[in-house]
Amino acid sequence: MPVEIFVARDYAALIDAQASARVDYAIYSTTAYATAALLCSCVEPVAAPVGADGAIGIVSILVTRDDRLPGLAEIGAHHVAIAPPDNVAGSVLPLSGLPSEGAGLAGSEPYLVHAESASAAEAMLVGGSVDAIFGWAQTDAAGDIDRSSGTLGRLEAAGLERTSLKVVWQSSPLRYGPHALRSGLDAEVRRILIAFLTGVRDLHPAVYDLLDTDHGGGFVEVTAQDYVSAIGAVRHVSGEAASP
Repeated sequence: MPVEIFVARDYAALIDAQASARVDYAIYSTTAYATAALLCSCVEPVAAPVGADGAIGIVSILVTRDDRLPGLAEIGAHHVAIAPPDNVAGSVLPLSGLPSEGAGLAGSEPYLVHAESASAAEAMLVGGSVDAIFGWAQTDAAGDIDRSSGTLGRLEAAGLERTSLKVVWQSSPLRYGPHALRSGLDAEVRRILIAFLTGVRDLHPAVYDLLDTDHGGGFVEVTAQDYVSAIGAVRHVSGEAASP
């Protein structure tokens, strides 16, 4: 079938092009796809990259040291550092993800200590001025986190013993950004594209190196359900009320 390449100047232009049916197939970042999905409900993810280590994305985590925060239910009695509002894992995911789990978090709770940066929050936990912090870690498809990555790895490098660190809560995964098709295309096109993407690393390694320069683990088939947390995060940032 004939194909034309559209080079967008930024994700906003790409989202507009797919929403207005000028583009059928787009490669998105996580938040760009979520924005497109909220804008028109006319796009569907078909495949997403996987890291060479099996990581599918990241999760937000609530980390304590030396069991200072026994569990999520006791959060109100402890000092917890939260990153600035533009930090996805250190602020957006906790604020958008915790309410659905019954804990509820508005961002103005008296027990929250607003850090100037993620690094500042880590320094607070190392220094002992807070009992826990929100951070991030890589996760695999089973929901197991890589304790050497992200916040846990940084805290360990700062001098805290790995055995002293406990993850009290983790969010749903924020999956790596997908390749997405406009809804309504012939099902055969979707099938062929998924088969190509999920097999490209092994069958066409030179092409794979052009398609994905950051992850190294190939592609797997995904659905809209894999991006629920991403859509919730974008909805939270935009101030849109949650859909029933």
